[in-house]
This record gives sequence, C-alpha cells and structure tokens, in this order.
Amino acid sequence: MTIIKSNAASTISCCTCATPLSEVAHSSDSEKPLSERWLECCPRAICGRCIVDNPRFSSYCPYCQISISDNILPPGLKEPPSYTASTSTSKVFELAPPPYTPTPASRIPRESLNEKCAPPDDEPVEDILHFLDHAHDSINSLSLRYGVPASALRRANNISSDHLIAGRRAVIIPGQYYKGGVSLSPRPIEGEEEEKRKAKIRRWMVACKVHEYDVALWYLEQAEYDLQLATDTYFSDEEWERTHPAEAGRGKGIMGGNRNSVRLSRRC
Repeated sequence: MTIIKSNAASTISCCTCATPLSEVAHSSDSEKPLSERWLECCPRAICGRCIVDNPRFSSYCPYCQISISDNILPPGLKEPPSYTASTSTSKVFELAPPPYTPTPASRIPRESLNEKCAPPDDEPVEDILHFLDHAHDSINSLSLRYGVPASALRRANNISSDHLIAGRRAVIIPGQYYKGGVSLSPRPIEGEEEEKRKAKIRRWMVACKVHEYDVALWYLEQAEYDLQLATDTYFSDEEWERTHPAEAGRGKGIMGGNRNSVRLSRRC
C-alpha cells in the first residue's frame, strides 16, 4: 500500500537516495510526480523514482529490514528443502572394551624436582675430592661429568654462587649422588711438589706476618725451603734491627722506607 502525503513531501527527503520528495522527477508518460511510499515501520519515505528502479522497495524497508509481503525471497528463488532427521543408525561396536585395571598412585618424591633421587644403598659411599682445573671446570661441567645435581654440589661445598668456585683449589663430590667412588682429578693440577712449595710460602707469610711475596720467596730460597730455618732467620733479622736502630734507620732512609727491602739489600 502506498501512502501519499503531499504537505510533508516538501520537507522530507527519500531515505534511500536523499532527494527531497518535492524534487522527484515526473514520469515520462505523465505530468504528475511519481508517488512516494511512506513506510509503516518507521517515519521514513521512499521516493517514487527509487521504487521504479527497485520494485522491492514497494514492500520492503531497507532500514528496518521488514517486508509487508508474505514471501521475502526475490522472484525465481525457491524455499530451501525442509530438514529431516537421518534414519541411519550409528555403528555399534560388537567388541567390548578391555577391562579396567587400577594402578597404584605414584608417590611424589620429597626431593626437589631438579635433583636426582639417590638410589637406596645400605653402605653409604664416602665423598671424594676433585682438584679443580679452572680453565675447564665449573659447577655445570662437574655436574655433567659426575652425574650430580648442580644444587647438590653447591650445598656440599657451601657455594652460594657459581663464580665462587674460582677461589677453590678443590671441591667435594657428594657420595650420596656419585656412586663411582673414584675422583676424575685426584691430584692437584700443578703437581704435589708445587703445591707443597706454595703451602710453605703461605705458612711462612702467616707465621712472620709478612705480606710481601718476594720477601717470603727470598727467605725460603735461602733456607732451601726449610720452613723453620727461614722463620728463625727472619726473626733474627728483626732482633738485629731492634738492637741496631741507627744502622737500621740509616738504611731505611736510603731504601725509601721499606724495611724488608733494606733487609734484603743488606743480606745481598
């Protein structure tokens, strides 16, 4: 149904082409303007030219998408076929499923997940000593070589950070995790003789309270690394300086104030 409202046509435009209804062109066979359509679902209008160009607008609102006709399909289209449920039955398996056998729940170990649980052993294995080669050894490399968790190595050696291993000569490999019982580096890298020599130098420096490495090395070399003789010689020099303050002071001024350097120059 087409509704014509001539009074409002002068102020309202077409909702599809935005042309004022009063300016819609006349039809070719009549002097009268084309009849517009006022929509029933909303306060809008469609001009006659749009209805002629698209006959669907005579019964359809493009804004509300509502049609006043029973069939909203364009001509030539058919209704889709009605849905009918399939009568085919699903395939039934003849074989029954296998019987269910419950399994006991696995126990969660108390140890941390990043550590390996040591296998139970009646006889405890003693810890072994590994002498470090700082050019190649690290916490991670030792963990791989011995099969010991890195956290266990840190805990056994009281190491809070991995770089602190650089100040150690040897580390302990816990026997709780390593069952081999044989160290992969049982002796110092520098040799036993070199280790003994350095140990004597450190002991002499502690006993004499001297921090100069060259002075300790000179006294031990003169005593052929006899620790007791080198220590007695140093203390005898100390006693001589106390009994000859004038000569000790004169030498001190010449050598620039280093008492041990003066002592070495006097003996040389």
